[in-house]
Amino acid sequence: MPGWHKIMKIVFEKYHGTGNDFIIIDDRNKNLKLSSDEISLFCHRRFGIGADGLMLLQKSNTLDFKMIYYNADGKEGSLCGNGGRCIVYFAGQLGLINRETKFEAIDGKHKAQIISVDKDKGIVSLKMTDIDRIEHFDDDYFLNTGSPHYVKIIESFDYIDTFKEGEKIRWDKRFQPGGTNANFVTIKDDHLFVRTFERGVENLTLACGTGVVASSIVAAERSANRLDNYFIKTDGGDLKVKFNKKNNIYSDIWLEGPVVRVYEGIVER
Repeated sequence: MPGWHKIMKIVFEKYHGTGNDFIIIDDRNKNLKLSSDEISLFCHRRFGIGADGLMLLQKSNTLDFKMIYYNADGKEGSLCGNGGRCIVYFAGQLGLINRETKFEAIDGKHKAQIISVDKDKGIVSLKMTDIDRIEHFDDDYFLNTGSPHYVKIIESFDYIDTFKEGEKIRWDKRFQPGGTNANFVTIKDDHLFVRTFERGVENLTLACGTGVVASSIVAAERSANRLDNYFIKTDGGDLKVKFNKKNNIYSDIWLEGPVVRVYEGIVER
């Protein structure tokens, strides 16, 4: 009939890693073509499913799978650490991998380990790219952990509007045209509290994996004790970061924390 069109049903799963939530779709057949507007709508918390981002799991020619990540604004994003941990668990649930894997992401190859499995939740550790460059902006820092991050050390969250200040840093002309994520961090020995304003989401998120890694690297830069592992609290839960440092290069960086499968659903388009 005129004006009618075929409805496509898309099966998805909803995951979160310490409150950082994602829509994940098995796209190994590469039949799914989503526009930026559709992705943005799916991620919308009032008119869609609701998520900080959307991921496609695709076949890789050389590794176990390929991760394609989109921010909530519908645009393809840089590496998402918690998203990477979630899609690894998803791949495990599909039976594509066992406890260890190597997969492709936008910033290159990554290793990961599923440390524990308990039905719809587990612990996943993700290896990040090496860090060999940290820029200083007075008392603040800028580095790339697969995504660009500005890190500001503060004494307390009581006297700072992290949304307002984070948005200001995100759009700072020094980091355009791409912009940056902004992290606010308190440090007490090897324990950090991190709050992140994420570009692409354009809001504070409950956790940010690449931001937590950036914050840990900065904490190590400032530490006189040469710490090589950190315990991080975020608004969405707890994460761990460990690494090696030699000749001002941070390598063997691992991000570890919980992953939860929230539910499976179908969306029509």
